[in-house]
Amino acid sequence: MSVKSSATAYPDAAQPRLSETRSIDYIPLRERHGHPFSQFTLWFGGNLQITAIVTGALAVVLGGDVVWSLVGLLVGQMIGAAIMSLHALQGPRLGLPQMITSRMQFGVYGAVIPLVLVCIMYVGFSASGTVLAGQALAKLISVSNATGMIVFSALIVVIAVMGYRVIHQLGKLASVIGVLAFAYLFITLFATHDLAAVWQNRHFTPANFLLAVSLSSSWQIAFCPYVSDYSRYLPADVSAKKLFGSVFAGTVLGTQASMTLGVIAAALAGSAFAGNEVGYIVGLGSTAGMAMVIYFAICFGKITFTTLNAYGSFMSLTTIVSGFRRQTTLSQGGRILFIILMVSVACLIALLSEPAFLKSFTHFLLFLLAFFVPWSAISLTDFYLITRGRVDVPALADPDGRYGRWNVAGIAVYVLGVMVQLPFIDNPLHHGSLTWIFAGNDVSWIVGWLVTALLWFVASRWDRRGRPEQNSRAL
Repeated sequence: MSVKSSATAYPDAAQPRLSETRSIDYIPLRERHGHPFSQFTLWFGGNLQITAIVTGALAVVLGGDVVWSLVGLLVGQMIGAAIMSLHALQGPRLGLPQMITSRMQFGVYGAVIPLVLVCIMYVGFSASGTVLAGQALAKLISVSNATGMIVFSALIVVIAVMGYRVIHQLGKLASVIGVLAFAYLFITLFATHDLAAVWQNRHFTPANFLLAVSLSSSWQIAFCPYVSDYSRYLPADVSAKKLFGSVFAGTVLGTQASMTLGVIAAALAGSAFAGNEVGYIVGLGSTAGMAMVIYFAICFGKITFTTLNAYGSFMSLTTIVSGFRRQTTLSQGGRILFIILMVSVACLIALLSEPAFLKSFTHFLLFLLAFFVPWSAISLTDFYLITRGRVDVPALADPDGRYGRWNVAGIAVYVLGVMVQLPFIDNPLHHGSLTWIFAGNDVSWIVGWLVTALLWFVASRWDRRGRPEQNSRAL
């Protein structure tokens, strides 16, 4: 899977436009541009934000100590980020967004199954981000929380409509603002609080440690269905090592910084943190002026992150509709309509669910693993071990073509991958019957990934539709 290094676009590459015109169609080589470092700034800046802070805090809110929660979160980051980074390599190699390639394993119509679940995920993450960003924006411009959420959602629509290049520019700016804001918050936290008792209170338990691992790994794995959406414009011969390293380092460093702040803040605040996450973090500002600066940093961080979800939801919804309409392009009007639709649904959920946000988001985030782990296992096993980066691009839009309408083998393996996890899930939404084997610890995502990868590798021996052939494209 090694490829040549390329730091620049192709010589005859067209000058990229600020406003994106392509959607789920293949990106020609002449339109490729960019450098792997743009992936670092995107994922680093995008993860320096309030939702990641809250997610890290959950490790302490739900019973863990500071030291082992931080270790568990870091372990989970590295596992999840490695999987995520492998997906990022699919972007420039295939020149396609992430989820349309699922048609290779599920069929043109069958890919709708994981796509619908992905859309639900986008809406859930967008709604949670809108709650927190709306609270911050409301304080910043002196309006109600509901108005703050609506104004924030309108900003997301505008940026998501602009597309790929604007999102990457936001990532760079978010990295700078995030570093400055987080440096101030950490300095303030250490300068104004005695953390000795926090560090000395160590009580390792397997359950709390695995909870921390699951929180951070699920955070990273949740990016997998759209990570290559943001790498697909890179040159096809971009260095695989540099791209993997850029995504991995950016998402691990950004997320771990945010979650570390959340862990320490939750440990110091105790019960005062849950339900007042934004207020407590902003309270670290020693003056009214600094509080406003922190509110701005929170809003800006959430703009980047929520835009990723809005853009991803647009890509996924377009993939669903195009599969039945046999097309790969979308008009600008359709693009705007799809983005408004998904952002509006997320905003409505945010307006209705604000009081119960922390609890419901915890359950939602952890339960997501059961549905995206098997999809990820199938996608990566197929890409690296079976098709080896080859895809018949025209067949992706043809239900009567090579990949067919419904790939029974892919769908069956996916369903089995979800089912095999159920006995090992320990979540308020579902209590598995075999969790007692691991002392009540949730190891379903480990079981699901390994079993699904093995099943798909075996099943693909009898399914020749995805095998490399001469009419496939290998980038």
